[in-house]
Amino acid sequence: MRLSRRAACALPALALPALAQTAAAGRAQGFPSQPVRVVLPQSTGSANDTVARVTADAFGRALGQPVVVDNRPGANGAVAINFLRQQRPDGHTLFMTGVSALSFNPHLFPNLPYDAERDFTYVSPVTDSPFLLTASRRSGITSAAQLLERARREPGRVTYSSAGIGNSTHLSVEMLADCAGIELLHVPYSGAGQAFTAVVAGEADICIMVAAVALGPVQAGLVTPLAAISRQRVPQLPNVPTQAEAGVEAPIMPGWFGLLGPAGMPEAVVSRVNAAMQAALADEATQRRLMDSLLIPYPGSPADLLTRMRQDSAVWGDFIRRRDLRPV
Repeated sequence: MRLSRRAACALPALALPALAQTAAAGRAQGFPSQPVRVVLPQSTGSANDTVARVTADAFGRALGQPVVVDNRPGANGAVAINFLRQQRPDGHTLFMTGVSALSFNPHLFPNLPYDAERDFTYVSPVTDSPFLLTASRRSGITSAAQLLERARREPGRVTYSSAGIGNSTHLSVEMLADCAGIELLHVPYSGAGQAFTAVVAGEADICIMVAAVALGPVQAGLVTPLAAISRQRVPQLPNVPTQAEAGVEAPIMPGWFGLLGPAGMPEAVVSRVNAAMQAALADEATQRRLMDSLLIPYPGSPADLLTRMRQDSAVWGDFIRRRDLRPV
């Protein structure tokens, strides 16, 4: 049967998607063929760094290749993301980051140098983490109810420290205050360590800090725990109520980290990497090490991570705009 010229000319165009799928499948079959690099936008010692290094061994065993953690902090994540953009989307270079970069920053920074959806391939959620509402011993505040009562009696007098405007430690307290109908005085610091030290030293009355940072000082009696900013109580602090149990109905500050890749990763490679991360999170030794740092394993699919990012972006983006919260 003879083809018309139009039909014959259309054949190469029709074949392009099939050829692209075949090429992608070929790349996936050879993956991984070398060590896998996990790029981080934070420095050594950060929570993100802890997650990446604790999961690296089991993740690498599941992949059949070593996993190398590559810290590239700077420029609000732009250094790491620009490096990621220069890499082939073949799965050998991945990116681990948290909720702030993906769900908060797009609403905080008008000239953010990346798009939280367009510039990445979503691969897997990795961990979540609770936060703790704590008070300085000097403040005399010993419960969430007492905090609320004092703040209502003396609006704007109770101080809270944070790691800076737009940081999780700032947004979480602002959300709590907004939902509870109280007014607090913000005292920003240049980092989470300094913000929490201010509460230990009594320079600020309260703060909300990631539980992994706050747990040691709480157990040592240096600060008073008022509530766990989570849906369940923190296992290491079974007598500390959750935010809801303490009488505050407010969205929970998310503390998750996720694994992503450059835009355009083949689906077969994404599935392979996701399966390896699920295996790492199921590894008993890895689970123990994560839980010791109050980092909760968070298994799931690429769609789970993307959905979580969008949900948190909607809730906190609306709040940021309504309260006009912008870094200075």
